[in-house]
Amino acid sequence: MAADTGSSSLQLPCVFSPNSRQYLALCAQDGRLRIWNTDSKTLHQEYVPSAHLSATCICIAWAPCRAVKDGPQRKKRKSEAGQAEEKADLLAMGTAAGSVLIYSAVKGALHCTLDGGHSGGVNCIQWHPEDSLLYSGSDDTNIIEWDLQTGKTSSKWKADRGAVTSLCVSPDGKLLLSAGLVIKMWDLDTKEVYRKFTGHSTAVTTLRFATTRPPDSNGLYFLSGAAHDRLLSVWQVRKDRKDKNSVVSFTLTDEPRHVDIVASTGKEEAVRLAVVCKDGQLHLFEHFLNGPCKKPLSPSCTVQMSDTKDSPAPIPLLAAAFKAGTQTVLLGYGNHLQPVMEKVEINTAERHVCLTRDVQTSLSLSMETAVSKVKTPVVNSKSRVLVPGLPGHQAPVKGSSLGSEKRKKDTDTKEMSIAERLGEIDLSTVSADKGAPKGTASLQTDNFAVLLVQGLESSDTNILNKVFQTRKEIVIKKTVARLPIPAVLPLVEEITKRLQGHPFTAVLMVRWLKAVLTHHTSYLASLPDLVSRLGVLYHMIESRVKMFHKLTKLHGKLYLLMTQVATSDSSKTITEVDHTAKLVYEEESSDEDEASGDEALPGDDDDSENWEEEEELAAAMEEEEADEKGPDGKTDSKANGEEDMEPGNESEEE
Repeated sequence: MAADTGSSSLQLPCVFSPNSRQYLALCAQDGRLRIWNTDSKTLHQEYVPSAHLSATCICIAWAPCRAVKDGPQRKKRKSEAGQAEEKADLLAMGTAAGSVLIYSAVKGALHCTLDGGHSGGVNCIQWHPEDSLLYSGSDDTNIIEWDLQTGKTSSKWKADRGAVTSLCVSPDGKLLLSAGLVIKMWDLDTKEVYRKFTGHSTAVTTLRFATTRPPDSNGLYFLSGAAHDRLLSVWQVRKDRKDKNSVVSFTLTDEPRHVDIVASTGKEEAVRLAVVCKDGQLHLFEHFLNGPCKKPLSPSCTVQMSDTKDSPAPIPLLAAAFKAGTQTVLLGYGNHLQPVMEKVEINTAERHVCLTRDVQTSLSLSMETAVSKVKTPVVNSKSRVLVPGLPGHQAPVKGSSLGSEKRKKDTDTKEMSIAERLGEIDLSTVSADKGAPKGTASLQTDNFAVLLVQGLESSDTNILNKVFQTRKEIVIKKTVARLPIPAVLPLVEEITKRLQGHPFTAVLMVRWLKAVLTHHTSYLASLPDLVSRLGVLYHMIESRVKMFHKLTKLHGKLYLLMTQVATSDSSKTITEVDHTAKLVYEEESSDEDEASGDEALPGDDDDSENWEEEEELAAAMEEEEADEKGPDGKTDSKANGEEDMEPGNESEEE
């Protein structure tokens, strides 16, 4: 099978159907599954998952071709002419929620949902070549064998310490390869480990059997590729179990994303490989597997694609597959929203092949074939039909000011040139700043619309820069509202180009894009080739929004770090302040003495009040003693002694 079961969620799954390669299944950023017909190059089916139940699709895999036996499917198959007895029908999709969706391409609807087995995202899916069995590997370190006849798990076992990132079933259906960081070969009858292979430092994303021979004959080979690894390693399953290292390695320019392999059935037949890397290049290999090879093998041919512009830009390849029994290679390239499919005869005698293609023309041709099913109304020859847009809409840009060319040449009124208008813009800006008198010429919004149309028609950057520098919302809205309809698409393309430039210009362009979408959405929605027109803009906005989410996370982490650093610095400064305060000890002691003297004053008042009370009590006691004993020297001396002691106690209290 040529199914690519990549494990990275950033990689959009893309896979050709087995055997005839008639269909190409893609999952784009919008979460929709699209199945394209490679023969007619049109959209065959589109599946939109339920909004509240859907999850991101991580991997997809076609089931082996089968003869459709069910009632409604059989009727549908008979109504289609020129179809083979066996055809690609079921398509499995692994989601980030841990469920597996089975989609039927013949029914055009969801066949069943397998859930409740995994507690983590499904990274890889593989079909059993004969039975109606399906194997899935997940982040929860488990492998599940699903029985599609019952829709339940037939067995489940722990495969690794970490996540299971890749799976592959042997052609005879007896062995299963699974990989996280370690590659394990399982016996499907006993669910026990048959062999272990260690050699990758990152997560393995690609596993393929390279031969169909049994493992006991030293002729069973398989290949593996890992994330951030520019080598494809080939392993040999030996009788003596001395298979610790890989025997052959293929060099790539980047990590593998899509691998198609034509396995060899004997020693005299070479293995053919078509590897699409992350950088969008295609590498073709052809090698006879007959033992170890010390040197890494370079590709026999490398294929790149570019557009036909003056400064050519590369076109990324999405997937590649060999046509059965021929030397033709089926390519899928462009963007995931609307890929371009093409059958190419590649001359492998040349080491480097560069294919130049005009993606816009091929997209418009495919859209014409898709729209040709629409019935055109029957009208009289006298009547006139108004059509909002046609496939490959390339109408000439004509502004309302072009009607002035029909005026007579001998009239005195002359239309201003572009240079004079540019000067008028400068005068208007200066006069607005300095408060010019009323007689000076000012630029009106319809002049902006005329200038914008002329700038788009002539591709004059000076005019466009002057117009796009406007910051007033009212002027932008009126200018866009007064644009003629044929100038809308060129304006959107110009805005898309400028949005990819400097961020300061992008801020201004967002206002213009908002105004265009506000005023001309009805016209844009009527265009049949709107997807190809706005595909670049959609992808750019999507990528920037994803990056913004990552930047906010980074901002939060940096904010936490900065606050921790600030608190640590403030704690250091506080210790320094305490240290300096301890040095200035004499000033604080003098202050304390003064403060203690001041604090004693209210205490003295209390003592003085108590002293007056004690004096009155002593006087009362003396009077009583004088009344009882009379004038006696001893008692007087005691009274005098008590009176003498009172000031003494008073001084002590003070």
